[in-house]
Amino acid sequence: MIKTKKLTVLALLSAAALIFAYVESLFPPLVASVPGIKMGLPNIAIIFTLYKFGVKEAFAVSFIRLIFVSLLFGNLVSLSYSFAGALLSLSVMAILKKYDLFSLVGISVSGGVLHNLGQILVAVLLTGVGEIAYYMIFLAVSGTVSGILIGLASAFIIKRIKLKI
Repeated sequence: MIKTKKLTVLALLSAAALIFAYVESLFPPLVASVPGIKMGLPNIAIIFTLYKFGVKEAFAVSFIRLIFVSLLFGNLVSLSYSFAGALLSLSVMAILKKYDLFSLVGISVSGGVLHNLGQILVAVLLTGVGEIAYYMIFLAVSGTVSGILIGLASAFIIKRIKLKI
C-alpha cells in the first residue's frame, strides 16, 4: 500500500508540474525584448519532490513533465533545450542539497540559473553561434529573480504540507 500511495503522490506532483507549465505558457513574456524568460513555476513541484522524496523521484517528476510539455506544447527542439536545462539544473540542486551547501532558496536560485545555462549550451551547439552565450547575462538575472521567488514559494509549501507515506 505504501508504494501505491507514493506512486499516486508522485503522479499528482507530475500533474501539478504540467499544470504549472501550462499556466506559465498563458502569460506573455516577462520581458518583451528578451524572449524565453519564464518564472519556472513547474520547479515548485520539482523542488517539493526533491525535498520530500529525493533525487530519483525529482528526476522522474521532472522528466515526466518535460515529455508531456513537449508533446502538448512544443517539439523535439524545445525538448532538447528543456532536457539540457532540467538535467543540469536538477543535478546541481541535488548535489547542493546533499552536501547542505545552500538554503532551499539558494538551491532554487542555482537551479534557475543553471537551467538557463543548459539551454544556452544547447543553443550554441545547435546553431554554432557562440555569441548566443551573451544572452546568458539576461538569463542569469532572470534565473536569480525567479529562483528566489520559486524558492520562497517552495519553502512555504514544503513547510506546510506534511506527507505520511
